Amino acid sequence: MKSLAELKAIRDKMQNTVGLRKEDADEQATRVVVGMATCGIAAGARPVLAAFTDEVAKRNLHHVMVTQTGCIGICQYEPVVEIMEPGKEKVTYVKMTPEKAVRVVNDHLVNGNVVTEYTIGASAKA
Repeated sequence: MKSLAELKAIRDKMQNTVGLRKEDADEQATRVVVGMATCGIAAGARPVLAAFTDEVAKRNLHHVMVTQTGCIGICQYEPVVEIMEPGKEKVTYVKMTPEKAVRVVNDHLVNGNVVTEYTIGASAKA
């Protein structure tokens, strides 16, 4: 890198590559947030994140943004995934696996049906 302009060009190219959206588009996006703190990673959050990312891309769900975060604060339930849809309450999925992630994309993100047996409410009762 030789200049600030070159750095800006690299940044612009990478933003297009990863499909970052503008601020106003984010307000209408459904957010899938995977906890990727040490506890989440140790429990298998990396393959869960990959499964969500791959499935959302495969289905061309442009209104869905898959991101990661640090500790969500419920380590005993890792891997934890939160889904936030505009105008709806947050849904927290726990003890996720890549297979469960595929079902959540199909049932929840595509068809609008929360997979209640994977939620924290169902886990707390078990």
